[in-house]
Amino acid sequence: MEIAFLFYEGMTALDAIGPHEVLCRLPGTKIKRVAKQKGPVHSESAGLYLTAEYDFFDVKHADVLVIPGAGNATSLQNSPETLSWIQKIHATTRWTTSVCTGSLILGAAGLLKNVRATSHWATIDRLPHWGAKPVHARVVEDGKIMTAAGVSAGIDMALTLADRICGPQVAQTLQLGIEYDPHPPFDVGSPDKANPAIVAALRAHFSKVFERM
Repeated sequence: MEIAFLFYEGMTALDAIGPHEVLCRLPGTKIKRVAKQKGPVHSESAGLYLTAEYDFFDVKHADVLVIPGAGNATSLQNSPETLSWIQKIHATTRWTTSVCTGSLILGAAGLLKNVRATSHWATIDRLPHWGAKPVHARVVEDGKIMTAAGVSAGIDMALTLADRICGPQVAQTLQLGIEYDPHPPFDVGSPDKANPAIVAALRAHFSKVFERM
């Protein structure tokens, strides 16, 4: 099974690394990290580079496609080469997935029309722009498209995908293997749980961080 991860400048590292840590352990899996140009890709985390060993010309099909998000995710709507590659790979996949604002990239590629999908809580209201049906959930499946909410939800998405591909025993083994048993110090992981002042401050911050369409 071939799993392709799209890498691009400014991407959120955990959006890719979280699912990568799970999916690379699936039996018989080959991971391909793909970018418009192969080589180092600067993530939005200061000084952190990831490496794409393949470019768009190298990868023409995949069983699974993973699209990470970023603050500048919507800027890829101005990259016809990237959107065209996503469309072509989507035509070959068993599963096309995204994490966080990666769903906005799927939308820009025309893959979310009338599709139920999620995104980061601060950008989920943008999904209808692409014809998607926004759903406030950690992981959303619609046909062969699977989208995850913000950043850390990518791990949940990858474990869900592992279950769909290999069954619950493999998925549960992977979850135990990476000791994914979250007990965060604060129960504020979604806007409906957090202090309204914190939510308001973050909304104001994200309105500057997440590029407009």
